[in-house]
Amino acid sequence: MRCHGKITNWNDERGFGFITPSDGGRRVFVHIKSFSNRQRRPTGNELVIYELTADSQGRLQGKDVAFVGDRAPAAHSFRSGTFSLTLSALFLGFLSLTVLTGKLPFAIFALDLCASASAFLAYARDKSAARNDRWRTPESTLHIFGLIGGWPGALVAQGLLHHKSKKQSFQIVFWVTVIANCSVLIWLLSPSGSSALRYLLGAT
Repeated sequence: MRCHGKITNWNDERGFGFITPSDGGRRVFVHIKSFSNRQRRPTGNELVIYELTADSQGRLQGKDVAFVGDRAPAAHSFRSGTFSLTLSALFLGFLSLTVLTGKLPFAIFALDLCASASAFLAYARDKSAARNDRWRTPESTLHIFGLIGGWPGALVAQGLLHHKSKKQSFQIVFWVTVIANCSVLIWLLSPSGSSALRYLLGAT
């Protein structure tokens, strides 16, 4: 039976909340994995249409939940994934060029590559945890990966896995870490930054 209601008491960190039926009655439990549009995360007070079911203990649950007026996200999803892959590839390509021309040591490229791979795995693990109501990876940990150079991998994960890509507060901090990391990289390419880097690496 398809029903109408409004999302209330949404807990984004744990990925679940409740739907208050439009015609009254008991609240309906809903989990993030029950939404048909995985590109959009609820924040609370959205109107939704859902299939009313019950678990083995008779507790009401919402399945196949759709936002009222929502459109299919396929085109946006494709553009988002393409943008993420393109920007990440361009950055890593630029970084590898600076290594080949001797402007940066290979250690910087290796750090960014390892941090990117670790960031992608951390996002994938966190999305799996959100779907299965397990212990989540702290957002601060995900941001640290981006700050130390793993933001290309994090960006690819956001685009391909559709995780953390719609939460505005997270995105603001994420892009701050990207700007901070790129600013440090630009400084390392300057004469003063290059000298400091050689000193830290023990070069003569």
